[in-house]
Amino acid sequence: MKIQLESIVSQERSFSMMFNPRLSDLFFWHFHPEYELVYIEGSTGTRRVGEHTSTYVGSDLVLIGSNIPHLNFDYGVSTDYRKVVVHLKKEFVEKHFYNTPELDLIVKLFERSRHGLAFNGSIKKRLGKSLFGLEKLNPFQQYLQLLEILQLLSTQEDIELLHEQAYQNTFSQREQGRLREIYAYVDKHYHQKIALGEVARMSNMSKEAFCRYFKKVSNYTFIEFLNRYRISQSKRILMSGKSVSDACYQTGFESLSYFNRIFKKICHENPRDFRKRYL
Repeated sequence: MKIQLESIVSQERSFSMMFNPRLSDLFFWHFHPEYELVYIEGSTGTRRVGEHTSTYVGSDLVLIGSNIPHLNFDYGVSTDYRKVVVHLKKEFVEKHFYNTPELDLIVKLFERSRHGLAFNGSIKKRLGKSLFGLEKLNPFQQYLQLLEILQLLSTQEDIELLHEQAYQNTFSQREQGRLREIYAYVDKHYHQKIALGEVARMSNMSKEAFCRYFKKVSNYTFIEFLNRYRISQSKRILMSGKSVSDACYQTGFESLSYFNRIFKKICHENPRDFRKRYL
């Protein structure tokens, strides 16, 4: 699927909803002007929003700002999960909410969504139930219920900012497509040895040009990005109860000592302690 700047919401509605869309077999790296509120439960997967990559466990509730690239949250999930996605039209948010004093807290919530927001604690399950309940309501009732959901989200304190600074999407659609191909290749082959020259050829660049390009668009060298991706996958393996050695070699690392060193550098703890703490 080619990356594109999507127009998700119809002209007749200010927001749209998808209930249980099944995209787990599709690596869909995309962005769109709509604000996105997504809830998924019954799964453990990888959260990829902008430059942020992490693992969510059991469920996830995230608000994504306008034009922040992200991957579908159910990608690679094999368990029986439920998912709801709400898209709010950019013009609706910035003209309606921003000009209504009574909605000031919600406005601040949308401003913070430029960082990408992950909500923690019991609020996830509570609002997940409310989000799924939208399916049975008429449009006016959906609007009122959505206002209540956003108002409640705006009062939460247990929130993780996925980026320290507000994310700026500086990529053209062509660059988005090229990055999507690179990410998809890494996702498919991370457990194997990946040759830099092969990835560069796939991008129609020399190795030197590719290294400069990737550093410029991602703020990481390709090896740094690859290591971070492999560590993210190793966490899932550790959380499944497998050994540190399994996590190392099943994610493409060839040296246990190197794996331990990189894991601690990225996660600020060694993999054995991470596994013990989680289990």
